Amino acid sequence: MLFPTFTFAAFFAVVLPVAWALKRWPVPWKLFLLGASYWFYAAWDARFVLLLVGMTLGNAAAAAVNVRASSARVRKAAVAGGVTLSLGVLAFFKYYDFFTDSLDRNLGISSPALDIVLPVGVSFFTFQAISYIVDLHRGRTEEANLLDFAVYLSFFPQLVAGPIVRATEFMPQLKSDTRPDRREVARAVRLIGRGMFKKVVIADFLARAVVNDAFESPGEHGALDMLAGIYGYAVQIYADFSGYTDMAIGVALLMGFRFPQNFNVPYVADSIQDFWRRWHMSLSRWLRDYLYIPLGGNRRGRLATYRNLLITMALGGLWHGAAGVFIIWGVYHGAGLAVERWRSESGRGPQQRELAFRGWRWTPSDATRLWARRFWVFHFVCLGWVLFNSETLDRTGDVLARLFTGWGTGPELLNPLVALAIAAALAAQFFPRAWAERGSKALANAPLGATAVGFSVWIMIVVALGPEGVADYIYFQF
Repeated sequence: MLFPTFTFAAFFAVVLPVAWALKRWPVPWKLFLLGASYWFYAAWDARFVLLLVGMTLGNAAAAAVNVRASSARVRKAAVAGGVTLSLGVLAFFKYYDFFTDSLDRNLGISSPALDIVLPVGVSFFTFQAISYIVDLHRGRTEEANLLDFAVYLSFFPQLVAGPIVRATEFMPQLKSDTRPDRREVARAVRLIGRGMFKKVVIADFLARAVVNDAFESPGEHGALDMLAGIYGYAVQIYADFSGYTDMAIGVALLMGFRFPQNFNVPYVADSIQDFWRRWHMSLSRWLRDYLYIPLGGNRRGRLATYRNLLITMALGGLWHGAAGVFIIWGVYHGAGLAVERWRSESGRGPQQRELAFRGWRWTPSDATRLWARRFWVFHFVCLGWVLFNSETLDRTGDVLARLFTGWGTGPELLNPLVALAIAAALAAQFFPRAWAERGSKALANAPLGATAVGFSVWIMIVVALGPEGVADYIYFQF
C-alpha cells in the first residue's frame, strides 16, 4: 500500500477519525492502531504479519527476562537473545542467498536452495527492536507492556521505510493525550504535500526519463547522458526516500505522534561527516549509538577510530543489501570519513591559502571555499551512488567508463525538462528555511476549508504532473 495512492487515501480516511474517536479509551485505541498497522502490512503480504507478531513476542519475552532476572549474566543473555533473534531474522531473509552463493562459489559447499521473499521493511523494524532491547538493558527506557511494544514495532507510518524511531521517542507518546494543534496540522499537510511532489513528480519522472536507461544500458549512451543519469539518480534517491519519510512524519503527526527528522538538505553538506548528519539521520544515529560507540568510537586512538569508521560504514552498507557493491559503497564512505578525520587531526584540513600564478595572486573568500567543499562532497557522494545503483562492479565500471569514452555520442536522454528537474531539485536544497516556516505559518492561519481546498488542488497538480502510476519506493527493498 503506497502512500500517494487512492488505496491509502481510503485507508487513512477511515483510520484517522476512528483513531481520534477512540483516543479517550487507551486500550481500544491501541488495539485499533495495532489492527490498522497489521492491515496495512498485510496489504503487501499477509504471511509476514505472522513474522511481525513473532518478532514482537520474542523481543517482549527477552525484555521481560532482562528486567526481572536477578542475575547479571541472565540479563545479558536475554539481551543477546533478543538481538540474535532480530539479527537472525534479518540475516535469514536478507542474506541467505548471498551467503550460500558465496559458500558454493568459494568453498564448494552447497546449501538447500530456498525461494525466499524479502519482507518489506524488515531492516527497519528489526533495528527498532534492537534499539528497544539494548536501551532497556542500558536503563534508557522502561519496559513496555506487550500491547505498547506491539504498536511501537508495527506502527504503520514508519513500518516499511522508516524513519527508525526509538522506543524512547515513541513510547511516551502512547501515554500522552496531546493532539496536534493548528500549526502542527499545517506542518503535516505541508510535509505530505511536499513528500508526494518529491516522489511522484521528481523521483518517478527522473527514474523513467533518464536514470533507468542510463544505468541499465550505459554502453548505448554518451557521456552527457551518463552524467545526467548520475546526477539524476542523486536527486531521485533523495526525492524518493525523503519524500516517503516526509509523508510518514506528516501522517504520524496527524495521528498525534511526533517523529524525528530524517533528512536535512544533505546536498548542502560541506564534509562527508556533515553529509551523514543530514542523510537518513535516524540510521546514522543508530549506527553511531549501537555500533560505532560500542566498538570504541574515537576513544582508543587514531588507528582504532579509523578502523571503527570503516567497520561501521561497511556494516551500514551491508544493511542496505546482500551484494558486494553495497559493502564496497559502505567501505568507500568509511574510508572517506577516516581520511577526512585524519586530515583534520593532522592539521591538513581546509585552510585559507593564497593562490599565485605569474604574478597574479588571489585569496579565496570563505564563501568560495565553502562552495568548493560542497562541490567536492557532492561529487564524492555521487560517485558512491554509482556503486549503490549498480548491480555489479562491472556495471559500475561501464557507467564510469562512458564518462570518459562517450563524448562522441550525442545526448538522447538529456533534454531541457530533465536538466530543469535536476537543477531545480538541487537548487531547492539551498532555499532558506525561513521560507518553509512562513509557509507553515500561513497554512496554520488559513481557514480549515481553504486549507482542505488548497491541499486538494495541490494533489491534482501532483497527479497531473507525475507519470502514470506510482513506482515502489527505492528503500522498500532494504
